[in-house]
Amino acid sequence: MTPDPSARHSSPPSAHQRSTDDDEIVTWWGLVIEGYLATQDKLMGEIADRFGLAPASFDILLRLVRSPEHRMPMTRLATEAALSSGGFTKVADRLVAADLICRVPSPDDRRVTFASLTDHGLEVANKARAAAADILRRIVLTPLGDDAVALAEAMRTLRAFNAER
Repeated sequence: MTPDPSARHSSPPSAHQRSTDDDEIVTWWGLVIEGYLATQDKLMGEIADRFGLAPASFDILLRLVRSPEHRMPMTRLATEAALSSGGFTKVADRLVAADLICRVPSPDDRRVTFASLTDHGLEVANKARAAAADILRRIVLTPLGDDAVALAEAMRTLRAFNAER
């Protein structure tokens, strides 16, 4: 069950929380970071080798392929990808030059421009998503087995609990 973010400071620490040694909890967090970085590096290295995609480009293609009509307002896409406006513009320019996305003005609001997958972009995004799933099965599911589900749920809980609201 995901904790209520508004109640995150209202309950007293459990006995386990109080008994967790400072070094132990800092070590746990270090292991989370190191495990994520090693796994992300391996995943992104293989994606770069197979598709020539940098991590930010891959992230944007994944977000678009999973979006309705394979498009999203560019400002929202930049925010979701955690890129600055200038950083996103550079990535988007590279994706346009590679014929992976195109910019489409909104018919309803002149202030909005959509990033939309091209036919080629849709093909590459689908292949890259399938490759990422295969890689993740090998580098996450193989070592973790059923614990992968618990890891995903733990990360979902942390994201909800610590999200800025």
